[in-house]
Amino acid sequence: MIGTVAKKVTMQMIADKLNISKNSVSQALSGKDGVSEATRQLVVKTAKEMGYRYERKRSSASRATARRVGLIASEITFSLQPFFGEMFLSIEREAHRHGISLLIQSVTPAARDGLVLSPFIADRQVDGLLILSHISTAYINKVLEQGIPTVLIDHHDPLNDADAVLTNNRFGAYRAVRHLLELGHRDIGIIGNVRRSPSYQERWEGYLLAMREHGLEPPKAHQLIETAEEETAIDQALGSLDKRPSAWFCMNDGYAYYVCSSLKKLGFRIPLDVSVSGFDNSHFSQMSDPKITTTHIDRDLFARVAVEQLLRRLERPDDARLEVLLPTTLIVRESTGPWNGGN
Repeated sequence: MIGTVAKKVTMQMIADKLNISKNSVSQALSGKDGVSEATRQLVVKTAKEMGYRYERKRSSASRATARRVGLIASEITFSLQPFFGEMFLSIEREAHRHGISLLIQSVTPAARDGLVLSPFIADRQVDGLLILSHISTAYINKVLEQGIPTVLIDHHDPLNDADAVLTNNRFGAYRAVRHLLELGHRDIGIIGNVRRSPSYQERWEGYLLAMREHGLEPPKAHQLIETAEEETAIDQALGSLDKRPSAWFCMNDGYAYYVCSSLKKLGFRIPLDVSVSGFDNSHFSQMSDPKITTTHIDRDLFARVAVEQLLRRLERPDDARLEVLLPTTLIVRESTGPWNGGN
């Protein structure tokens, strides 16, 4: 006979049973102010009866000196993205500045698909959480069900009800494309993969905004918006074009690096024949020859705002959800130049 696995009890289930808000359940179980003693006792009693596991309130002195925060991200975010590697270091420095003990866990594809939580989340061993970039909507919602104050970093989704600190991707992309337009370019292509991240979708929207503002409707053939960030894929995509744009806006610096390499293989000079602009100001933009014009994101500001927002959320758990858009800065380097008139 095969036994059944009991469904894990969540704060939302307790809230539904008692017809109160999930925030009230969280306050009651964590020992915070905001609920009456009668409600607190009822929530604790109901949680025990339903088999809910929770971490009891630490003393205020303990919280002040030993606050613990979890940081999670997908394996690919931690291992393959130079931008997020630099972001992680900034978060680590900011946490240290606030006396925060940072617990770090990468989420494997199997854990993501199976909705398997890190032990420090499942056992509520942390006071708050930072989620770096996208994992999956379902996984993030599973994390949020645990009732731990959470801030999303460089990711948001209408189905994830949490604070978020974000890049103003639309305006950053708009300014980058406007720079190319001011150099005289009108046939401007875009390359990236909008399926990979909402940030890339927003950068595509910023590109279209700038182009349409100038009365231009870029041809679909020059909107390579589902292209893998791989040298072979980019070589194939650019090599198959019958007519090539005079400039490319790339959704990140990795794409820009490979686009520069591919164009040079095809015999084009950068920026004399074709201009290239990236995004993120990662090390790819400075490894390339010529160095790539890019859009800078202040990682230290990102980390500071994210950690400070989490601390505010810990102090005021019932405040309205907040999304913060951080500005970008265009850095003009050697990979962009005036349109040569098609010569």
